[in-house]
Amino acid sequence: MNSRIKKFYSILERLNFDGMLVSWPANITYLTGYRSRDSYLLVSRKGNFYFTDSRYSEEAKPELKGVASLLKINGSVFSLIAQTCLDFKLKAVACEGRYLPYAEYKKISDCLKKKAKLISTHSLIEQARQIKDPQEIGKIKKAVEVAASALKFIRGFIKPGIKEIEVEAELERFIRYHGADNSSFDIIVASGQNCAYPHHITSERKIRNNEPVLIDMGADYQGYKSDLTRVFFLGKINLLAQEIYAIVKEAQARALKNIRPGAKAADIDRVARDFLTEKGYARFFGHNLGHGVGLDVHEEPHLSPKSNQVLEPGMVITVEPGIYIAGKLGVRVEDMVLVTEKGYEVLSGSVNK
Repeated sequence: MNSRIKKFYSILERLNFDGMLVSWPANITYLTGYRSRDSYLLVSRKGNFYFTDSRYSEEAKPELKGVASLLKINGSVFSLIAQTCLDFKLKAVACEGRYLPYAEYKKISDCLKKKAKLISTHSLIEQARQIKDPQEIGKIKKAVEVAASALKFIRGFIKPGIKEIEVEAELERFIRYHGADNSSFDIIVASGQNCAYPHHITSERKIRNNEPVLIDMGADYQGYKSDLTRVFFLGKINLLAQEIYAIVKEAQARALKNIRPGAKAADIDRVARDFLTEKGYARFFGHNLGHGVGLDVHEEPHLSPKSNQVLEPGMVITVEPGIYIAGKLGVRVEDMVLVTEKGYEVLSGSVNK
């Protein structure tokens, strides 16, 4: 039995649950150590059960040894889950309200025939995932290293006449050849006025001289993600772009200086936002300052004005202020940061800003 599942048992006991049905792949991966696909995990002190079909059963079996019993789906997975709960007399079973579709929830509940209850919960496992152990941090650092190398490489590839999608494809190729399993998300390559769209869909637009190119990308290494953003400029940099870039960079620097154990996530967000307000650009910054990164590219904690979270050693977060002026340009600078015992470490510090 691994330590993560043992630790999770105490959470279930404290909340008076007999067990929990886990359906989100990242949460199953976190608890079992096996990269989950098309599966469910039932966790309880009476036994842990992994439900999957013939596409994955043979591969999963040795990986789950000593962690969970593999139950091969042959018919309805929902009736099999319900019957397993009943066989082991699990009366109050937590489920992931955020991820388990209502139709599936209803099917399992119907199969339980009121002999047990499926109870919706939120972020029970995600809370535990916020603090990364040394092994997780090592994988995240490798994911950052690959993405950072890609951003350094792409500087020599970008030139006028190249399409945004060609830059995206070259980044995808690079990270795969340098150890990544995949990109963390659909890579964003935004040029010219497209930079003003924070999550621009990379297009056929050709990059032109004397304009910015914003790249937001990350690498997936053994399930762990990275997330970095840099802005490149071709030709001359106009005065507005110079001003905005300097302001965004300084907003990030001020936020970074305040990262330490015990700091409130909302306060870190406020430091950057207050500086943008001082410079007259707060209304052009609409998203949160940052978010946690791990098995999911967006996870707890969040650097948000509404957050009540407090930073702890082992958390990995992004710090990504931005200014987006429609019809003109957008600038975002994003780095990944590890909260340490004494302060912070910028994991992506090797990428020149």
